[in-house]
This record gives sequence, C-alpha cells and structure tokens, in this order.
Amino acid sequence: MIELQTPAPDGFLPGLPPRGGWFKDFEFHDGGLTVHKTGTQIRLDATLIGECLVWFGYHILVRARSWALAATRAPGPAIWFTPDRPRPWYLIWAAMAWSGCRMAKTPDEADASFCFEDATWGQRALPTHERAFNFTCLDVSKSHVAAVFEEVFGYPLAIDPESYVGDAVEKGELNGVHDGRIIACPHPRLPGKTYQRLVDTAVGPFIHDLRTPCVGGKPVVVWIKRKPADNRFSIHNLAVTRADPAEIYSAEELALIAAFAARMGLDWGGLDILRDQPSGRIYIVDVNKTDVGPVIALSLRDKLKSTDALAKALIALLKADPRKG
Repeated sequence: MIELQTPAPDGFLPGLPPRGGWFKDFEFHDGGLTVHKTGTQIRLDATLIGECLVWFGYHILVRARSWALAATRAPGPAIWFTPDRPRPWYLIWAAMAWSGCRMAKTPDEADASFCFEDATWGQRALPTHERAFNFTCLDVSKSHVAAVFEEVFGYPLAIDPESYVGDAVEKGELNGVHDGRIIACPHPRLPGKTYQRLVDTAVGPFIHDLRTPCVGGKPVVVWIKRKPADNRFSIHNLAVTRADPAEIYSAEELALIAAFAARMGLDWGGLDILRDQPSGRIYIVDVNKTDVGPVIALSLRDKLKSTDALAKALIALLKADPRKG
C-alpha cells in the first residue's frame, strides 16, 4: 500500500492541515481572497461577511456537540484523510464532529481512509484500508461529469456550441469557480470551457437548483435553492429549504443517481441537479467530492437536521461490509 511521502502543494502534508492554521489556506488581497488549493477568487463584501457570521453560529453548535460526545462516550471511528485534511467548512468535517468520529493522526490508527483533495483533477493514491472512500473519484471536471451523465441517464447535457442553435451555458472546466454564463449558439468553442444545454428550472419568478449531498452513492438530503433568473450562477441564494430525496426524485431517478455516483467513484460528495420544467427530466451538472456546507441560507433547524442525517449516513457507510460494495 502506498501513501504520499512528500509534502503536497502549498505547504500541505499528507492527511494534515497546512502549517499556520486556517489563514494559511487563503491569500488575502484588496477586495477579497484567493483559495490556495483551488485558485478560486472570492470577493469579500458585506454579504459574504454576513454569511460567514451565520456559518460561525452553526459551527459553534456542531463543535459543542463534538466536545460533549468526546466527554460522555467512547471514541468514535477514526478516519485518515489524504492528501489533505478537511477544514470545518467542509460537510464531511461537520458530519464527523456530529457523529463523534475522529480524524486519525496516522494511517495505522485509522478505521477507514478517505481521499480528500479540493481539486478538479485529483492525485492518484492507493488506499491504506479496506474501508476506503473516494479514491477512484479523480476527475470532477464539467466535461467528464457531462459525459458520465449521458452514459448513465441516456440523454445528453453537453452540446457542441458551434453547431447547436439556441441559448446554452458556457462554463469553465474547474470545480467551484461559478463562472457560468448564457450564450447564444452557434458560438465559437473557447479553450478551457465546456458547453451545456440551458436547463429551464424556473418555477414562478425564481430558478430552482437541487443541491443533493450523497453518501454511499445515495442522496441523503436535498437543499432546494432559489435564485433570481438573472443571477443563476451566483453562490448566494435568496432562500433554501430542506427536503427528503424521495419527495423530490422518483424511484427510477434515485436509482440512476446512485448509478451515476458509482460510475464517478463518488462515495461522499454533493451533486448539483437541475430539473427541466418543460420535460420533467433531471440533469446532473456538477459533482463536488469535497463539498462545503450546509448551505448558508438554510434555517439553523434545517442545517442541524441535515447534519444529523449526513452523520448517520456516514456512520452507516463506515460500518458497511466493504466486500459488498
């Protein structure tokens, strides 16, 4: 079994946080900050600061529960993360804290291993345990997601912008950049961009996105995000509500989502799913194997209910017989 032996980029050591604490994850500059690992640029404004304060209130409750569990229960399962260790704003961190799981300091003391790297194209590494997750989810680029989606669902998301006629979406290949824009086709194909059909998700005056965290390849919860149509690619939401996956997806759709996750090698992660209102079809447009959350605009009650559901699903994943995967 092979583990990375040399420091990963930007000061990361395998399975450990970068030296210097959270602030070393970012480079601060006028008007915002840049995430070292992904290169994502974030504008620092009043809206973002307000959302950070909302998140911090949720984080305090999750951390308080983790302290209470540590004081009253036997230690939970230990998980080794490589090449990076998740920070508190990642969903896997919250689910672990809520369920009493621990981050292993070494591979030898761990009960399971997770490949965790906030990158579009991940490093290939061999797991150190029989219970190993996300090690085959190495490509979450938009074009790969679209290709796997068409293979599993049987109808296309991707389009050829130079022959397609009508409105379409142009996006960068990288995960988490939120640089989408609507274009009129035919349109020249630009390097580093991917092209998808424009899915009509409008319900009344708003568009609806279905953020769907999955564990063990199965949807655990759905966050229905509402945005104005003219700001559909923004990271900010007007409102978000929580729903059970069975309330949103049919049994056939749930089976296809599970098949898609398996084909992607996604044991843990979030899917961005759109439902086309004219046809009723769903489209998986994005995969995030290192998803953050819960979504800020959720009520605190729904954040905690979502975290509880994800924590229970994580424990079930860790306890599942790996031979039946």
